[in-house]
Amino acid sequence: MKNILFAVVLMFATQAAFSQDAITKYFDQYKDDSRFTMVEVSPKLFSMIANVASEEVKDKDVLEMISKMKGLKILQTEHEPLNFYKEALNKINTSEYEEFLTVRDEGQNIKFLVKDEQGGNIVNELLLLVGGKDEFVMLSFIGKIHLNKIAKMAKSLDIDGLEHLEKLDKD
Repeated sequence: MKNILFAVVLMFATQAAFSQDAITKYFDQYKDDSRFTMVEVSPKLFSMIANVASEEVKDKDVLEMISKMKGLKILQTEHEPLNFYKEALNKINTSEYEEFLTVRDEGQNIKFLVKDEQGGNIVNELLLLVGGKDEFVMLSFIGKIHLNKIAKMAKSLDIDGLEHLEKLDKD
């Protein structure tokens, strides 16, 4: 019985690693490309941000969420954005995610995809893909993410690309 349980756990862990691996490969493919702006935030930096921001950010839930983040990757470009959006959709296995929200707004396609492994409003990964005539953004948040708090956290971090998360608050 233990062997079966171990095999099931290993299968789910492997599947999660493969999907994140596809995002990492796509990210790594363009992170040194001068056409792209690249941001990669480590778990240690999130922990430091939570400690430093504790005086400025009054929402304790947001601080807790920041401290539990395991990573953030942002890839952004204004060069051929629609082509990169379509390429990302083809290269990243989006079927492993639940489509959380899709917005078509002023020539932009915005997809919020989540991996809901904790149930309810808490997810382990939030993947944002934005593509249109003006920009391409791929954003991957890894950690214990409270969907009802993510927009507040994005405002408090003030990082380019995170402004798209405000759409979660409005919609």
